[in-house]
Amino acid sequence: MNTNTITLNDSERQPCEIWTRVMGYHRPLSSFNIGKQGEFHERRYFTEASASLNSTVQNP
Repeated sequence: MNTNTITLNDSERQPCEIWTRVMGYHRPLSSFNIGKQGEFHERRYFTEASASLNSTVQNP
């Protein structure tokens, strides 16, 4: 069994580009202005599990 591990220096790494859907099309986060980048980082993501926990609404 080969136990060699690969280590990379920061200069050897390739940056990961984040894309997001805006108004029906996809565009890279790097093309956003500083305000829109801040809005992107403040987003809250929907999860079905947490939505089902909050669905305890009772009908009168």
